[in-house]
Amino acid sequence: MNVPVAGIPALLASGELSSVELTRAYLERIDRFDGALGSTFAVMAASALAEAAVADAARAAGAPLGLLHGVPVGFKDNIDVAGVPTTVGSSFFPEPARRDAASVRRLRAAGAVVLAKLALHELAYGVTCVNRHVHDCRNAWDLQRIPGGSSAGPGAALAADLCTIALGTDTGGSVRIPAALNGVSALRPTPGRVPNDGVFPVSWTYDVVGPLARSAEDVALATAALVDPGGADPRERLPAGVRGLRVGVPQAFFFDDTDPEIVTATLHAVDVLCAAGAIRVAIDVPGAERSHEIMRTLIWSEAYAVHRRRLAEQPERFGDDVRRRLLLGEAVSGADYAAARAAARVFARSTQRLFERIDVIVAPTTGATAPLVADSETIATTNRLTRATYAWSLAGLPTVAAPCGFSSDGLPIGLQVAAAPGADAVALGAVAAYQRDTGWHLQRPR
Repeated sequence: MNVPVAGIPALLASGELSSVELTRAYLERIDRFDGALGSTFAVMAASALAEAAVADAARAAGAPLGLLHGVPVGFKDNIDVAGVPTTVGSSFFPEPARRDAASVRRLRAAGAVVLAKLALHELAYGVTCVNRHVHDCRNAWDLQRIPGGSSAGPGAALAADLCTIALGTDTGGSVRIPAALNGVSALRPTPGRVPNDGVFPVSWTYDVVGPLARSAEDVALATAALVDPGGADPRERLPAGVRGLRVGVPQAFFFDDTDPEIVTATLHAVDVLCAAGAIRVAIDVPGAERSHEIMRTLIWSEAYAVHRRRLAEQPERFGDDVRRRLLLGEAVSGADYAAARAAARVFARSTQRLFERIDVIVAPTTGATAPLVADSETIATTNRLTRATYAWSLAGLPTVAAPCGFSSDGLPIGLQVAAAPGADAVALGAVAAYQRDTGWHLQRPR
């Protein structure tokens, strides 16, 4: 069977599609295409088919169905799945996980089928996903280009129709960047909404677990399952439109040093929202020009602390790029870290106050489309692609990334929609409304 472009959870719920059929189709596509793409690190074919059969039997028996009943899901390989190694894309962690991460348990409780562990940049600490320990992951639209990261496998697998929903993690942009570069949708939830238990850390302060899918509606469905597996379908509660929605458009920083095609596509997305009744509001984001520097200081310091002992005792086991980036944290003093934490609080307060007069902020996700692997050095490329994503992590805002067009060379372009803390549904609703009026999220690589 061909995998449907959209609406898979609804097809499963209606019985028009069986979980076993869908799971088999994904496994066939993984066999056909993933050797070149490299989006999976481990595929649980036998157990996934068994779980899918149980899901179909429960549906046939009229049992209560969860939000993700029978939906095949892939998990970034820094998230524990019991009985499967959580490699974190490194050579340090070969042992199988003893139990599921909290996020995996919640998705299982919602009926999800665990399909695969997905690729990531080594130790979730970069955007190229060139990985000497396992294998590289490439962009689904052009195998000569990077997929973004660190949740590279989730972005690439969704674009290539190898799963319905994927779970990744986002510290400074790690679900949003691969979503943008692969033409899919993703949410960095409000920090604290989804537990991090069973997830290998990059930064204790800024790590969050976030879902990716083709559409904002499916992202909303996965988010609801992560927050309350037994809850109601959130898609029924998403706003029907955007009339009266106040859309903040930054006048500086976020559109600076950005490819003109990305600027044009993002502003056209604002036009689409305004044509549907939204209200454009020009805004300034105080301190945005310092947000990248502050966030780098904090991430560098915390990531170095996570790996300090391994760096001292076994430096040769790290990829050169990741070791060099981790060692940047060695130079961050306690005073530097404290000053950055103070600056982060000031930035978060001032940014959150903007929502007294707006409802969402729209900006590009990245300043460039997917770079060629040959042109990508981890530290420089990570700095380039996180320039516009770090600010919303630093401010603690829920942020949706979604496709909004293509470049002249056929590469996806992504925007970000950020909302006030706790207003994840507002950002998701705005993107869902945008996607009802456009079809960028339905495009697939040839």
